[in-house]
Amino acid sequence: MIDNNEMFLLKLGEVVLKGLNRRSFEDRLLANTRRRMKSCGNFNVSLRQSTIYVEPKDGQCDMEAAYEACRQIFGVAAVARAVPCEKSVEAIVETAKAYLAGEFAAAQTFKVESKRADKAFHLNSIQISQAVGGELAEAFPNVSVDVHKPDLTVYVEIRERFAYVHAPSVPGAGGLPVGTGGHAVSLLSGGLDSPVSSWMIARRGVELEMVHFVSPPYTSQQAQDKVIELARLLTASCGRMIVHIIPFTEIQEEIRKNCPEEFFTLIMRRFMMRLAEAVAKKAGAKALVTGESLGQVASQTMLSLNVTEAVTTMPVLRPLIGMDKVEIIRLARRIGTYDTSILPYEDCCTVFTPRHPCTRPVLADIEAAEAALDVEGLVNKALEGETWIRVKP
Repeated sequence: MIDNNEMFLLKLGEVVLKGLNRRSFEDRLLANTRRRMKSCGNFNVSLRQSTIYVEPKDGQCDMEAAYEACRQIFGVAAVARAVPCEKSVEAIVETAKAYLAGEFAAAQTFKVESKRADKAFHLNSIQISQAVGGELAEAFPNVSVDVHKPDLTVYVEIRERFAYVHAPSVPGAGGLPVGTGGHAVSLLSGGLDSPVSSWMIARRGVELEMVHFVSPPYTSQQAQDKVIELARLLTASCGRMIVHIIPFTEIQEEIRKNCPEEFFTLIMRRFMMRLAEAVAKKAGAKALVTGESLGQVASQTMLSLNVTEAVTTMPVLRPLIGMDKVEIIRLARRIGTYDTSILPYEDCCTVFTPRHPCTRPVLADIEAAEAALDVEGLVNKALEGETWIRVKP
């Protein structure tokens, strides 16, 4: 019998539904998994029969960190901690007795569920379950067999090289591997919405760069640091990314001096879209991503959204468009951005907020108000002040 070294089985999700281009999705998922494992130790990562095998090469690997990282990789539907053994009933039983002893001690009923991926194995799935289950029932006489609603399910998988024993798997992040869905630029503020929308669109395989707008002295360094931390939290699932920091103070001050107050937010948003599109074109991205939700605030009514996106020729992706705030908060908690998002450092979106914002804007009126501004000059000057930060997991 080989050493009982714990490893992980990553079950592919939506990728298995792909046709002739499935290989490219699998290759990307493998590359993303290898990259994520590097910070956890020296792992061998391979793909066979719609399963990624993540195996530690030495005893220095941080298995807990690797387990959490595996659960956050987009494209993985489920993750199981498993132990490999020889492909024999005796080896499988001995491995299950040792590896799942704690689970058997806590259970009153159990069953064995087997999968024979290696069709050359001399027993079929039902026979494997019966043979292993009978031996385990004798080994743990205080735990009875219940094939309908067991406390513990012992999973046995017979694959090409080894058999694998594991308890129930846990859900993975799902979605598609980052990098298979194109390249986009996401407008990242310090609030709840934009980190969630970024996570959701990355889950569809989109590789992201971020744009954040700063307005010193109206916004603080702590507010910028908060956004960088949000980006860092997102890298656990979205992968490494660049955050573009663009100065926005002069634009906001010019809007305040020259435009009707009710249009402040709409004109500000139009400048943000122009700047984000300029960054996207330079980065080779093909779409913009925002955290807008229909009707959540005055600048997110249907007419307002039409006005703000009129300045860009790129698709504007809005993953949160049909979600309410409770759903967004729930997802922010799940992905780990909530506590950082609610820190009391305001971003530039709250600077010069109008008392009575326009909710039913007419595009011609907004364009007439903008005519008082040197739009091109302000955009070019802001882009000249751009800096960027590379963020890694």
